[in-house]
Amino acid sequence: MATVEIEEHKRFLVQRQAYEIDKLFRALVKLGGSDLHLKVDCPPFVRVNGVLRPLNRPPIDAEEMLRLIFQMVDVDERRRQIFDDTGGVDFAHTVDVDGTNWRFRVNVLQQMGRVGLVARRVNNVIPKFKDLYLPESLEYLCKFSQGMILLAGITGSGKSTTIASMLDWINHNYRKHILTLEDPIEFVFTEDKCLINQREIGMDVKDFMIGMKHAVREDPDVMLVGEMRDRETFETAIQAAETGHLVFGTIHASTAASTIGRILDLFPEAMHQAIRSALAFNMKAIIAQKLLPSIIEGVGRVPTCEIMTFSPTVRKLLLSEQDDKLSDAIRIGKEEGMQDFTMSLKDLVMRDMIDRATAFEVAPNPESLKMALKGIEVADPGIL
Repeated sequence: MATVEIEEHKRFLVQRQAYEIDKLFRALVKLGGSDLHLKVDCPPFVRVNGVLRPLNRPPIDAEEMLRLIFQMVDVDERRRQIFDDTGGVDFAHTVDVDGTNWRFRVNVLQQMGRVGLVARRVNNVIPKFKDLYLPESLEYLCKFSQGMILLAGITGSGKSTTIASMLDWINHNYRKHILTLEDPIEFVFTEDKCLINQREIGMDVKDFMIGMKHAVREDPDVMLVGEMRDRETFETAIQAAETGHLVFGTIHASTAASTIGRILDLFPEAMHQAIRSALAFNMKAIIAQKLLPSIIEGVGRVPTCEIMTFSPTVRKLLLSEQDDKLSDAIRIGKEEGMQDFTMSLKDLVMRDMIDRATAFEVAPNPESLKMALKGIEVADPGIL
């Protein structure tokens, strides 16, 4: 597809006539929700501040569901082909709400032979660290010129928003080339000091592997490679980090330390030592994140973050396969920019951002949190 045709296609997707389903997207925005869920024989559900709530309307029957969803799917032959071949498809959708275009990351799925939809609202404005209540130490991580930084967490934990905020900090502070490979594109960046190219899988490039092959000829300084879903994705990302790029990505893992095991699981055991070596010498940090209900007026949720930087201690533990001691290294690594969830939760409670009940509910070790809130420091376990 020629460049002019691509741009015309993008404009068509943004400026097309409204679809019937857009009424539900507008309702989500006006309610301040983050996600829209559609399932046959259920009313539409929206997630507001982490809680699913039904909209006040009748259930969606099978016929209405097909009409709502396939108006969007059938606008692009590729979307319909992927859905027919795999039973699901991801794409971006834009809706005008009171003169403002809102973007949504849409997943159309099949379950028990019926079609459904889950959509995530993407913020129009990329928030700054302070507006997201993120640790100030994340700014330091943005200053690396090469290596890999991973954001870990479950779906809906704010990983994409945090990475967007980090990339935008680079955009406002350095003259670099930022290249993103996304499926689909979520946040649209406004260039400041950086030159930014955002490529959407399927629309701008056939698939991720081809996009990475092209990337080495596109002179990027900073790359966003999306989710580390499989061995090939991680291998290409770590190769980019090894060849002098700063690479950002996301991964599904619950803690920074457990992310190591999650990565190793992508590879056969015979490759584990080589992967450990690649991580030790190229990974700069792993940030695990969860979103918690806030007690700040006007703020729905705030993040609790665990940060593991790859200090000499962490690298030594990783290379010697002492993964069970990584949590201790994080806990005593404050001077290297690290913090564990206990430290993060204590800070959120002390700053009146979450209540104690919430903190203890999600604390990995409630007893450690109780001691931390009393100002009692746990002794150095002597991990080396």
